[in-house]
Amino acid sequence: MVPLPELIRPLLQVIARVGVDPDDSEDVRLHKALLVGGSLMFILAGILWGLLYLAFGEPLAGAIPLGYAGVSLVSVALFAATGRYALFRSSQFVLILLLPFLLQLSLGGFVGSSAVILWALLCPLGALLFDAPRRAPRWFAAFAAIVTVSGFVQPQLNLGNNLPPWLVVMFFVMNIVAIAAIIFTLLYSFVAQKEANLNLLRAEQERSEGLLLNILPRDIATILKTGRRTIADHFEDASILFADVVNFTPLSERMRAEDLVEMLNEVFSHFDELAEKYGVEKIKTIGDCYMAASGVPLPRADNARVLVRMALEIREYVAQHEFGGQRLTLRIGINSGPIVAGVIGRRKFIYDLCGDAVNVASRMESTGREGAIQVTRGTYERIKDQFVCQAMGTVNVKGKGAIEVWHVIAEQAGAATL
Repeated sequence: MVPLPELIRPLLQVIARVGVDPDDSEDVRLHKALLVGGSLMFILAGILWGLLYLAFGEPLAGAIPLGYAGVSLVSVALFAATGRYALFRSSQFVLILLLPFLLQLSLGGFVGSSAVILWALLCPLGALLFDAPRRAPRWFAAFAAIVTVSGFVQPQLNLGNNLPPWLVVMFFVMNIVAIAAIIFTLLYSFVAQKEANLNLLRAEQERSEGLLLNILPRDIATILKTGRRTIADHFEDASILFADVVNFTPLSERMRAEDLVEMLNEVFSHFDELAEKYGVEKIKTIGDCYMAASGVPLPRADNARVLVRMALEIREYVAQHEFGGQRLTLRIGINSGPIVAGVIGRRKFIYDLCGDAVNVASRMESTGREGAIQVTRGTYERIKDQFVCQAMGTVNVKGKGAIEVWHVIAEQAGAATL
């Protein structure tokens, strides 16, 4: 025996295609499918109710739901042929509003009709689900109006009908259960689809959040998401590192573009891991140059020490590995001092640093020796108690003149580590 879901699935697939336009959004497709499905459920209910009324000697009461089923079926067929969703939606709302009202009048009022007027409640509910929310109150007002009119005309109605008391009670049960089932089914389908869409939205939001955090520090990304346009902070004490591949230009001329990019990606990806390990902020890469900073965007007293530890591990890593069959050598420069940090640009923005301390850090790299970690006095004074450093005299820095420099050799035995 074929399972019931297997029998229903082809029907649901047909319903989902009725009146669908290729340009429809997922929400519109959902609305159309639910409204068509709901209309078919009403048609079946109308046929069942009509046949029952006819069977118990109420031809007028039977003709009303059967007539509704026929008109509604024509409405669905026209929608399938023309795709005019607004017309189909409005016609269904009018039909479901008028049918219970007319049926109640024919059966003698609220009790005699087993409160069939409750079916009209599906009109404002459908408007809320399938139409613009701002128009739903109008349909609810129409529902309230016909219920009110029903109350006024109740005394003028012939309160008797041919339905036995037990059938009136049964219709009460059927009306309440059927309406509840339709409302529940529509809301369940709607909410389930909305939940699925919300999960997709959350996944996309998490992906976007991850991309944003790959560009900006977490604290800066949080500020930027609040809408603040200008993000700039002054840091009295921070440390900046520049690491550059020696003889990169002739190396790049010998390598294929793909191999060159893969090599840099391998090297800098490891630097990123070290930055995360030491709580250092990667700022950017410029060709073969890697820039990082410590003490931004969150100040920390040990900013120079952790950046020098990272530099030592960078140098050791590069010295012990080959990249695409190539041996690389780095020049690393570090300086410490006051800087300004902020988000630059509106498109393709970056978190960047500026100030004299940044410029000097760059000069420490460019004037350094191959394989050396060259630091200024500003950095040396912050690390001298924990690292072995060698004084290297002075170097000429444009705009600054002669500057004392040191090379970091290693961390002292017994020095505190992370």
